[in-house]
Amino acid sequence: MTDGISLALFSHRMEAICAQMGAALQRAALSPNIRDRLDFSCALFDGAGRLIAQAAHIPVHLGSMGFAMQGLVRGIDWRDGDQVVVNDPYSGGTHLPDVTVIAPLFHEGRCLAFVANRAHHADVGAEAPGSMPLSRRLDEEGLVLAPTVLWRDGQWCAPVLARIRAACADADGLLADLAAQASANRRGLQRLAATVNAMGAAALGEALAQRDAYGRQLAQAALAQLPTGRYRFVDYLEDPAGPDGRLAIRVALQRDGDRVRVDFAGTAAQAPNNLNCPLPVTAAAVHYVLRCLMPPQTPACAGTFEAIDIAAPPGSLVNARAPAAVAAGNVETSSRIVDVVLGALAEAMPDRIPAASHGSMNNLAMGGRHPRAWSYYETMGGGMGAGATGGGLAGVQTHMTNTRNTPVELLESVYPLRVERYALRRGTGGAGQRRGGDGLYRCLRLLAPAEATLLTERRALAPWGLAGGEPGAAGYNRLNGQPLPAKAALRLAPGDVLELASAGGGGFGPPPPAED
Repeated sequence: MTDGISLALFSHRMEAICAQMGAALQRAALSPNIRDRLDFSCALFDGAGRLIAQAAHIPVHLGSMGFAMQGLVRGIDWRDGDQVVVNDPYSGGTHLPDVTVIAPLFHEGRCLAFVANRAHHADVGAEAPGSMPLSRRLDEEGLVLAPTVLWRDGQWCAPVLARIRAACADADGLLADLAAQASANRRGLQRLAATVNAMGAAALGEALAQRDAYGRQLAQAALAQLPTGRYRFVDYLEDPAGPDGRLAIRVALQRDGDRVRVDFAGTAAQAPNNLNCPLPVTAAAVHYVLRCLMPPQTPACAGTFEAIDIAAPPGSLVNARAPAAVAAGNVETSSRIVDVVLGALAEAMPDRIPAASHGSMNNLAMGGRHPRAWSYYETMGGGMGAGATGGGLAGVQTHMTNTRNTPVELLESVYPLRVERYALRRGTGGAGQRRGGDGLYRCLRLLAPAEATLLTERRALAPWGLAGGEPGAAGYNRLNGQPLPAKAALRLAPGDVLELASAGGGGFGPPPPAED
């Protein structure tokens, strides 16, 4: 493969396999979380676990898989036909609800590549419905699966199924979705095997090497535009246990020749709650931000990210040690890591970096046992930060998440909930020459008893503006009209009204003068 057209066709074929895996998973899945919200991701890896390609799914899933896969696949005695399951954040996962299923592709007796998908399950065995509790240890967040064979010799592995059934209230739902994940992998294996058979294993290896080289070249050219220097930024997570009710995430970003170093020295120590991040999640956030500086045609492959070095103090909020809880680290801390890396880049490239977006996945996990057992999980969008060339979008998922919302009609038909109101929070985007996007408001009325967990951010510390732009309005949570903290565990009765309001995005540039 020597010409650019052939390389482009090959690259699109690899990405198309990932997209086909995602389509198969969506069609086969049972839960609204996977089928309707699209809270899943698919990717391909070579025989050493290096990233080949991924679909345009969820950054926190994909970046963490790419970072951790090499170590993960080395520890398994792979056989043709295997499917391996893992959700342990300290063995290649993100947080326990994100369950990854991996399958090898064997060609002429050799393990040539892997297909993998990661999907968020609402029930993985935590005591709190939705498996996103206010936890202090990992084992409080549900069933922990180190890399474990799920399917071998043409059948499910009975001990794994028994563990899942013993741990999860909705084990049938989880097993049905795991079957969908395995089916998606089989689709990926079929498509990838067809490619190998058509071009040969040697030609595939050459094409992957060329794709890596192309990604490396584009990445180095983009990162070379970062002016030489050391750029620092600090932002905070909201935590009553921290000094002044907040936990610092600090970053120093520096380009040194062809490499960029991102150093989190000075970040708060890991917390006695679930705001902690395993290192692969931190890497996912860093890779996402720096990938945004690269041209759109840059392939998502191992070569693209080789020039990025990450230093994160062990035992810190962004490189936690087991058995620290991590449920919110994957969703909330990853969002703030994006903010601090963008903030550092804004010092170096002020015209290319937007103001802070709403900065939270606004997680709501809820469930109960009446009139039947149910478990619901949702993230909610908010305002996007404005930039030098345009205002921020309103009511969207930003940065580390890329899911849809659960349609109101589906939510009300599946769960004992009524959506009283779902709307934009008009005027909550930060003022500026370019205005930030508006946040979202959702009001739910309970129709049955339930327990709920809120894991949210930007309720006290508003998203910052840039270049003289004003911050976006902070969000809020309320129960029956009374304020709730950003993180809360609740017992709800029929008729209770729960409100979630997400933050607006920061503005960019000084606001125009007020008219007389």
